[in-house]
This record gives sequence, C-alpha cells and structure tokens, in this order.
Amino acid sequence: MKAGKAIRVALALTLVAGLAFGFANREALSADALSSWLAGAGVWAPLAFIALYAAATVLFLPGSVLTLAAGALFGAIPGALYSLTGATLGATLAFLAARYLGADWVARRAGGRLKQLIEGVEAEGWRFVAFVRLVPLFPFNLVNYALGLTRIPLLAYAAASFVCMFPGALAYAWLGHAGRAALAGEAGAIRNALLALALLAFVAFLPRLVRRYRQAGFRWIDSGRLQGQLGGNGKPQVIDVRKADDFIGPLGHIPGARNIPLEELSARLQELDALKQRPLTLICRTHKRSQTAAGLLKQAGFTDIRILRGGMEQWNRQGHAIARESIP
Repeated sequence: MKAGKAIRVALALTLVAGLAFGFANREALSADALSSWLAGAGVWAPLAFIALYAAATVLFLPGSVLTLAAGALFGAIPGALYSLTGATLGATLAFLAARYLGADWVARRAGGRLKQLIEGVEAEGWRFVAFVRLVPLFPFNLVNYALGLTRIPLLAYAAASFVCMFPGALAYAWLGHAGRAALAGEAGAIRNALLALALLAFVAFLPRLVRRYRQAGFRWIDSGRLQGQLGGNGKPQVIDVRKADDFIGPLGHIPGARNIPLEELSARLQELDALKQRPLTLICRTHKRSQTAAGLLKQAGFTDIRILRGGMEQWNRQGHAIARESIP
C-alpha cells in the first residue's frame, strides 16, 4: 500500500473511532462536568476549552451546550470568543479532513444533479458559507464535512465561518452568562436576561433578513409574462447560464437567448456592459444557477435583473417555443 493511501486509511479509521467515541459519550458532556474539568486547568482553561470545542465539533458533539457553559464560566464576551475560536478551528479541521479523504473521489464520480449542486456551491464561494452559517438549514457539524468536498478556498471558508458564526456564539454565551447570574442572585441578572433574549431574537430573525438580502437586486418572472415581453417592444435580453451541452440539449432554450455558462460569467462580464441599465432575464434548468448568476451581476452593477421562475423546465411545461440550435 502506498504511503499516501496508508495515511488516508489511518486518518479515516481514527476519525471513525473518534466519532464512535463521541456518540457513545454525548450524555457525559454537561456544564457541571465541563466546569470541574476546566477548574483543574488553571490559567490554561481558555486554551483547554478551545481545544475541547474544536474536538467536539469534529466529533459531532453538540456545540450549544459548550457555548452556554462558556458564557457561564468565562463571561459573555470572553465565552463567545473562546467558543467562536473553538468552533472555527473544529470546523476547519473537519473541512480539511473531508477534503483530504474524499474531495478527489467525489470530483471523479460526481455527475448529474450532484455535480450541478457542487458547482453552484463553488460558484457562490464564501457567500454560500456565510449563508449556511447565518441560516442553519443543515446541521452545523455535517456542513463542515460537506463543504470540504467542494473546492471553496480554505481561507474564505474559515473567515466567513468565523465572522458569520459570531452572532449565534454571542447570543448563546450571553444566555449562559445570564443564567449563572440569575442563579447567583446578582443585581444585574434581570438586565442580562433581557439582553440575552434580545440577542436570541436577533439571531432568530437573521435567516429572514439574509433571505431578503439574497433576493434583493432581482425579481422573479413567470414564463407566461416573459413570453409576452419577448413578443413586444423593448424586449429583455435573455441570458441562459446553463452549460453549452444543456443549452442545446433536450430542454432546448428560449429562441434568441444568449448562452453564458455560470462558470464563465465572471470572466465574460465585459460582454454585458452595454446591458447594465436594460432588463436582463436569467434562465437555467430550474432557477438555482440563475440566482447565483444574479448575485454576481448585482455585484457588477446590473440594476434590472429578473429570474425565470422554474427555468426551462417550467418553460417547457407551459408549451412555449424552444430552439436547439447553437447560438454564437
């Protein structure tokens, strides 16, 4: 067995053993146990906590318990920073482990919708990382490994994770701090509890705020309305962001559409400079790649962007005209 493969096998076995150990000892992770363990660490307690948090992140242990405990043990702000540092370190280790163990294998075998999903995530880059940190649609620990299978740059991943996990870390640490103050009967306990609740409310509102921001700068358009606009004066320029093979594939494309694949869009923005102040309609197979393209165009200064809801699938279902010839 080659040395590289042997190292991968050893790392995979170590990771599996660690995950099994973590799941078997999940119940042992409590604020009291953590407090007792850190008491023996003395001045090294913050570093010990960061290391423990990083290990817990890699091993799929619940981070919320640790963040609450950090607020109670170290105070709201220090506890949030220690938790955030440990979570970012653990997320980075999980990301690197997945990249080293499985990224090449996934890249060779990914096809169809999985390949499109990975490419869409990679096109978003740090913006996608920021989104999943602020809007926890998927389990935090699982996302760390999943993103390691993409080609998102490590520095962008770590930086976006650190910045965008801060609101949640602060809210939970402050809640832990407020809980300890209330139990101790401190004078500012009520104030701390209200601040903790306000922070939690803000964190709960973040997903809606992020979704609004991601949709800002473009509007949806249905296939029937687009069909009507294409037949009138001042018709919008239609950009199809699928790959060339899909553009002339079974779904066809809208007659007169211009094909600029999402992967080439950033490099070809100069071709669209004359259209910055004109209506621009983006199309893909559904509308996911179009949303990513809309974000890129918005950053480049385009002001009137529409996305065909349902993409070419919906266009075909409605029976509108299609073409399959290649357009230069």
